[in-house]
Amino acid sequence: MKNLSSVYYINSKKYTAVPELAYRLQELISRHSKTNLPPVMLCIGTDRVTGDSLGPLVGTFLHAYGGDRYFPIYGTLDFPIHALNLEDACRQIKKKHPRNLIIAVDASLGTKKHLGYISLGQGSLKPGAGVQKKLCSIGDIYITGIINTAIPEAQMALQNTRLSSVASLACCIAQGILYACNPSEMTAASRSII
Repeated sequence: MKNLSSVYYINSKKYTAVPELAYRLQELISRHSKTNLPPVMLCIGTDRVTGDSLGPLVGTFLHAYGGDRYFPIYGTLDFPIHALNLEDACRQIKKKHPRNLIIAVDASLGTKKHLGYISLGQGSLKPGAGVQKKLCSIGDIYITGIINTAIPEAQMALQNTRLSSVASLACCIAQGILYACNPSEMTAASRSII
């Protein structure tokens, strides 16, 4: 894991990835004044493109693991939040949860050395930036799964990404979020960090 100006890179293939993600996410959450309310999880992407399905997979896994007991979840395989409905979803979230912290989750393209890594940091996420789409920025904290290398044909990279690698990253992210947002689980996770 590296820290470059409050951006953390966590190798999802390491056995400590889940507790590291949970610890760093809890650290970022604690820096916000909005911590008295549960964070809102905004999982962005579409189930129609393998590489872009990371967000909806995370949302689906969070629901399956019972995350909706701890925080609101937007964006699943059944109800994805993507380019066509992102602005409406953002308006709805801001109306229903005006004082909640928003954690935005999305797939991203990166360098070859960061393939399979999770990045997280303070600030908003710019969905669609890797494929030159201009969509609204959203979030107080972002989490991305680096699912493929950034190449000029970004859409091709998203379409040719293996589902198994996207699902593995999504599972790791979902577990890290659950540990970070459930204090009893967080205590156990923090003991696992090297």
